[in-house]
Amino acid sequence: MPGDHSSKQYDLDLEAIRSKVLLMGGMVESQFNDAIACFRTGNSNQADEVIKADEQVNRLEVTLDDSCSHLIVRRQPAANDLRTVMATVKVITDLERIGDEATKIARTAKELHERGIAGALNHYETIRVLAGRAADLLHDALDAFARLDQEQAAKIIAQDEVVDHEFRSIMRTLITFMMEDPRTISSALDTLWVAKAIERIGDHAKNIAEYVVYIVEGKDIRHTGYAHSKPESSV
Repeated sequence: MPGDHSSKQYDLDLEAIRSKVLLMGGMVESQFNDAIACFRTGNSNQADEVIKADEQVNRLEVTLDDSCSHLIVRRQPAANDLRTVMATVKVITDLERIGDEATKIARTAKELHERGIAGALNHYETIRVLAGRAADLLHDALDAFARLDQEQAAKIIAQDEVVDHEFRSIMRTLITFMMEDPRTISSALDTLWVAKAIERIGDHAKNIAEYVVYIVEGKDIRHTGYAHSKPESSV
């Protein structure tokens, strides 16, 4: 392909950005896992570490956005090259927002612990399955992005509905719980807040998978029911 954007230096610049994006992905994945761990244990020190780590994620987002902007200006990528850069920018944004949601979970865990009711209502058991599914979704989305695997991305997009269904089930359970015992309202709302943050992390993982499809196939599949139109593969 002719043009400076297709030079070896462009490929090296883009690969350097992708490596840092995957580093950022690993950071927010750890943030999420640690946030769920401190929600389970009530470990305030671990919650503080999750909150502090978000500052580093935010700085990396700014650095990567700047790198992508400079890459566009210097190399003037065209066609699928530009598509890759623009999708990468969107992935960076989703990763930063995952870090924000993990921070919300850590803050809630810390507040519950400080109020001395960390074990009430079995908070962790309420969100355990949802958290596990969202963690798997995020891990698989990062893997699909690393390998640009559109088939795995399609599976992730379909699996997000399972996370949404689990969240709705938790919401119904907690509403019933609050109606039956108004004394649990404050604590149940905290748990619902955490469940919503986890559900949003699943949504961001789905977004990353959609950008993988965009990079590989050149299709913007948001809001299209793409995953349901793909033939199911054997498991």
